[in-house]
Amino acid sequence: MKKIAVVILNWNGCSLLEKFLPSVIKYSSEAEVIVVDNGSTDNSVDVLKQKFPEVKIIEMDKNFGFCSGYNYALKHVESEYYVLLNSDVEVTENWLKSPIELMEQNAEIAVCQPKILSYNDKSSFEYAGAAGGYLDKYGFPFCKGRLFHELEIDKGQYSEDTPIQWATGAALFIRSEIFHQLKGFDGNFFAHMEEIDLCWRVKNLGKEIWYSANSTIYHVGAATLDKSNPQKTFYNFRNGLALVFKNIPKRRLAQTIIIRLLLDGLAGIYFMLQGNPGHTFAVLRAHFSFYSMLPIWLKARKTTVRLKEKNNEILNKSIVWEFFVLGKKTFKELRF
Repeated sequence: MKKIAVVILNWNGCSLLEKFLPSVIKYSSEAEVIVVDNGSTDNSVDVLKQKFPEVKIIEMDKNFGFCSGYNYALKHVESEYYVLLNSDVEVTENWLKSPIELMEQNAEIAVCQPKILSYNDKSSFEYAGAAGGYLDKYGFPFCKGRLFHELEIDKGQYSEDTPIQWATGAALFIRSEIFHQLKGFDGNFFAHMEEIDLCWRVKNLGKEIWYSANSTIYHVGAATLDKSNPQKTFYNFRNGLALVFKNIPKRRLAQTIIIRLLLDGLAGIYFMLQGNPGHTFAVLRAHFSFYSMLPIWLKARKTTVRLKEKNNEILNKSIVWEFFVLGKKTFKELRF
């Protein structure tokens, strides 16, 4: 058994595997590389067997989504560290070294992520993770290197290892013991924001999450579900509400949910004014889905352990206000 398992979830991504898997194999000699096929209907499995015989394959008979797909597969993977890697990622030499060294040096670090740059513009941070994730007081996620749609150029401004609130699911390093203690991802999320929910639950245990500045990967992003797709909007808004409802301290729950609902309503109006009624309808569907699943979210909230309410990686302000009203476009302009 190797100490590290790099686990890639695949669904009809044959072309992505052919393009990006060679770099993973080349630069991950210290790890076992595993591809979990989520019921693909293309020739992914055949290509894996023919072109990448050194890769272990876990096959599933249907698409269980990101959350349940990983939850099921990782029950069959024995390693001290899991590295959950998107299929549209190019890794670099020694990309595993720095995050694992951080975790080895500090037993309190349960989760880590590398620097995420854009594959299509390698001087720029990538949307899904950048240099580590944070939350504002209302549970809105943002990143060091990315506020909403504003992406920063990597000029070495985030060159230090730092604690963060959440790590991207595009390249998530996590101790297997912690993953299984928390019973993995919440399968009710299906996809989108599930890693933020998992990381929030990790923080609620009193554990730490870090950004490793000396490890770099290049992420294509939105290779499975493009951001222009209303279904992505649906998951982001529905899961955003669930994320807050499950994890936020009781004393702030009611106020936060009310404000989130109001801000979501403004977002729906904005989409309509921009000529995107499909996204407005997606916001409405997201709310009704959230309400219909309240018994599920309530049960999840009751089982969430909260050992640590003070959190220095949560911005005690509204990122919406800071960005859209005050015009702050970079992480360093924010004051925690």
